[in-house]
Amino acid sequence: MTKFIFVTGGVISSLGKGIASASIGKILEERGLKVTLMKLDPYINVDPGTMSPYQHGEVYVTDDGAETDLDLGHYERFTKAKLTRFNNATTGQVYNAVISRERRGDYLGKTIQVIPHITSEIKDRIKKVAEVSAAEIILIEIGGTVGDIESLPFLEAARQFELDMGADNVLYIHLTLVPYIRVADEIKTKPTQHSVGTLREIGIQPDILICRTEKALSEDIKEKISLFCNVRKEAVIESRDVESIYQIPLVFKEQILDEIILNHFNLISKSSELKNWEKNVVERVLNPKEKVRIAVVGKYIGLQDAYKSIYEALIHGGIFNNAKVEIKKVDSEDIERLGAEKLLGDVSGILIPGGFGSRGIAGKVKAVQFAREKKIPFLGLCLGMQCAVIEFSRNVCGFKDANSTEFNLKTKHPVISLLEEQKKIKGLGGTMRLGSYPCKIKKSSLARKVYGKDLIFERHRHRYEFNDKYRKILEKKGLRFSGVCPKRNLVEIVELSAHPYFIAVQFHPEFKSKPDSAHPLFREFIRAALNPNVKVQNPK
Repeated sequence: MTKFIFVTGGVISSLGKGIASASIGKILEERGLKVTLMKLDPYINVDPGTMSPYQHGEVYVTDDGAETDLDLGHYERFTKAKLTRFNNATTGQVYNAVISRERRGDYLGKTIQVIPHITSEIKDRIKKVAEVSAAEIILIEIGGTVGDIESLPFLEAARQFELDMGADNVLYIHLTLVPYIRVADEIKTKPTQHSVGTLREIGIQPDILICRTEKALSEDIKEKISLFCNVRKEAVIESRDVESIYQIPLVFKEQILDEIILNHFNLISKSSELKNWEKNVVERVLNPKEKVRIAVVGKYIGLQDAYKSIYEALIHGGIFNNAKVEIKKVDSEDIERLGAEKLLGDVSGILIPGGFGSRGIAGKVKAVQFAREKKIPFLGLCLGMQCAVIEFSRNVCGFKDANSTEFNLKTKHPVISLLEEQKKIKGLGGTMRLGSYPCKIKKSSLARKVYGKDLIFERHRHRYEFNDKYRKILEKKGLRFSGVCPKRNLVEIVELSAHPYFIAVQFHPEFKSKPDSAHPLFREFIRAALNPNVKVQNPK
């Protein structure tokens, strides 16, 4: 029978439930268990696809085209789990499903209530993940903070799970804050006590507490937390602030968190010390041999989570090259005001990420021009690729009015235009080109050298594409179209031959990068930034 671990959070938000869940998944996976993870989000939106990055942060896309919470990115980076649309459920999805069934008459005249109908739908979705994944252990992260009214149906469903599946098959982990009051030089346990008390009022007794803290917890403090929260002392896990999130699996491993979980479930598995992770990931993050500065030129720079997967993928590229990647976050609107030279003159590589809308586009185009003319290694992603095409069309081909129809419907040279099938779509939610698509790569191209294969599969999230009417014109001027979606003949990759490393892609490679397996595009981008004269590597 599948074992179920529910991860809740208390005291304040942003304590890192997603990274904690992913780290637990990692240490259990290393013990030889098949693990998957799920995120339950309390917001009423059906998915985050229509939400502003300033509201939600990054929208993570799975292979099957689901727009999901960014925590699923942590899950896939830390573990081998292959996630789908089933691995993220929102209040909007749950209520939508129940109301749709009620409208069809499926409930045969019954009064529809939160209990049992909403909670049953939540439980069914969790069981569906267990069924589809065939995992031995599933970690279910409940978004929000204990005490939030929005999270109550999910917490109630979690409570019922122990009744349905048996106490030996369900475990509750609560992530909480143990603040340090610097003026008094004291660690305070009262917020944790109150948080656990609120959880117990709901009917859930946590089996394990993970305590976020900036100072070490003494044995006395652990004993106090254990006594007042009714949790065994060895199950009070300290989670101090660390230099890198990739240290967290080691922190949990040192405190035998995996053993505590396995003992609860009466499971026996192989031993593991996470030596490869420690040597090939953590050691390289903490003690890199080189250093490189990369500019990320975006329009949502003010929010750390807006480009979460991109920042992590850059770090992964650094790990592979044994280098520390210093990320310089540049607002594209600042480039419009101050110029590219002033803001990008001190970097060794320039990356332009995806985005929507016309704000800041002029700054991104200037950043592309600066990278192209100054021979600075460049990587464009999604909108970054479109900006590269616009810049080349304007400044090399002489099409001064070249643009995307997203930004100017009346442009004389629509080098980027709306997909034909998108013209008939009225709604915004879940209607973009989403998920994994094949891409055929041309031989002898930079992309072929980077990937080491002719056919790749990458994840997409966009509505606009390169206008194929301009392909021959741009090719004559030196822009190479090295990757194409075979069935639809859509341009996926463009590059410049007369440049150390200039490549831009319509898809989102950042979603498939891992700390112990850097995505090829990021791996070679960082290599080029470190030394543009070194040829592309092709590790087996």
